[in-house]
Amino acid sequence: MGFEQCHPAVIFIYFAAVITGMVAFQNPIFLAIGFLCAVAYSVKRGGRRAAIFDLALLPLVAAFALYYSSYNHFGMTVLKKNMIDNAMTLESLVYGLVLGITAAGVCVWFSCVHSVVTGDQVVYLLGRASPRLSLFLAIALRMVPRIKKQMKKIEIAQRGIGRGAGQGGLVRRLRNGIRILSMLITWMIEAMTTASVSMRSRGSGLRGRCAFSIYRFDNRDRAYVVAMFACLTLTLMGVILGQTDAVYDPRILLPTPTPISYLFFGGYAMLCLMPLLLELWADHRFRSARRRL
Repeated sequence: MGFEQCHPAVIFIYFAAVITGMVAFQNPIFLAIGFLCAVAYSVKRGGRRAAIFDLALLPLVAAFALYYSSYNHFGMTVLKKNMIDNAMTLESLVYGLVLGITAAGVCVWFSCVHSVVTGDQVVYLLGRASPRLSLFLAIALRMVPRIKKQMKKIEIAQRGIGRGAGQGGLVRRLRNGIRILSMLITWMIEAMTTASVSMRSRGSGLRGRCAFSIYRFDNRDRAYVVAMFACLTLTLMGVILGQTDAVYDPRILLPTPTPISYLFFGGYAMLCLMPLLLELWADHRFRSARRRL
């Protein structure tokens, strides 16, 4: 059983909680926990492709930290002078890393959202409150894999007549790439128009229209919600006690870890690892059942 089989409201609350924590927390320990857990879950869901995407974010984080420290000069610990004789400080470099890890963590969590959340779940959650918004999000989520497939089809067809993106000289490759992109944009406009007309003819957006759903809040979801709110309670206690805060100007000041701090770290780590542990347990039970058969 994957995390996507939980109730859509449970999935929405969970991802809203972890993404909010990734954005709001300033303590590097909490940021590292959130980022590493997001990477682990994305690799579990996406395999090698997700691992390559996550690893590609790390050089971007380092480059952003260097850029940020080159143009922001707060802090007291001077490391060196840059090319225009401005001081690069340890505090600005560390804060640049914090901002980069925050942005990278949000990107990884949203990749997990894309692999878990389906169009039916979006329609179920937003269908009553905003039918038009739910329809737009459902079409957008469905269009992403279709765009990838259509891009491959166009590339193969153009390559067959010698106009692939990797064929010819530099100018010809650029021209072929622009031609392929133009074809893809044209297809996207036609596909979106066709989908819009089709849904309008089916009565989408009319007042009082309801959508069929197969979701039911069962005991599995109740147990997951109880465990999730227990972890959220520990994390919120850490927020109230200032364990998630940090100061980087004019010097780096982090909360002094105490024995109870590790309880907050563990609660936040368990919160971030809950879907991964759920899917690992489901895989273990499935393999055990196969061995018994």
